[in-house]
Amino acid sequence: MPALALAYAALFYAATAVLVVGVALKIRSYWVTPAPLKIPTTPAPTTHGGVALRLAREVVFFESLFKSSKWTWIFGWMFHAALLLVLLRHLRYFQQPVWTPVALIQPFGTYAGFAMVAGLAGLWARRWLVDRVRYISTPSDHLHLALLLAIGLTGLGMRFVRHTDIVAVKAFMLGLMRFDIQPLPADPVLLVHLALVALLMLIFPISKLLHAPGLFFSPTRNQSDNAREGRHVAAWAAALEK
Repeated sequence: MPALALAYAALFYAATAVLVVGVALKIRSYWVTPAPLKIPTTPAPTTHGGVALRLAREVVFFESLFKSSKWTWIFGWMFHAALLLVLLRHLRYFQQPVWTPVALIQPFGTYAGFAMVAGLAGLWARRWLVDRVRYISTPSDHLHLALLLAIGLTGLGMRFVRHTDIVAVKAFMLGLMRFDIQPLPADPVLLVHLALVALLMLIFPISKLLHAPGLFFSPTRNQSDNAREGRHVAAWAAALEK
């Protein structure tokens, strides 16, 4: 078995383990962290159903971002929506046969790569051009955007500039799932693209990108505004009162 395929297989096994375990530990930490105060951002729903609807609007439409900054919302929503399509398109590399919905989404996922790069470029430009945002931006903010942009550009490069052997790439990915390592094309753009994806998987559990699952554990979003109807007592505080 070529050393290149073995090296990338080991890299992706390690990155997957770090991603899964790291995100699981973070979610567990979010789950057990007490929320002693009733602090939903008002106007807030007063029922559990309303809270679920509010979270759904946040996840799908980025409602609060739309209200606070239209330009940031445009680029942010464009990036996330395009990223979803790109990820769904990439499912074909892990399926044999390919599901019909995944096959139908292929043309949309292809050109969603351009929208993804455009959204990232707008978000990164905001980090430089808006004074108050530039002031609070850290090196990690720029590095995260640069990493995502590099992943998008190398992916588009393989699709429209320097084509790679996608049949061999799919065989390699299916082999990873079956613990049957297959040869990997020695295409420089492909190797850079895969290395960047693995790097993203490795840093995801310790980065600000964790806002994805973190949204669901934010007290300002997941609490109902019923402070007058009932006293809010955190689980740990209730145990102390007994």
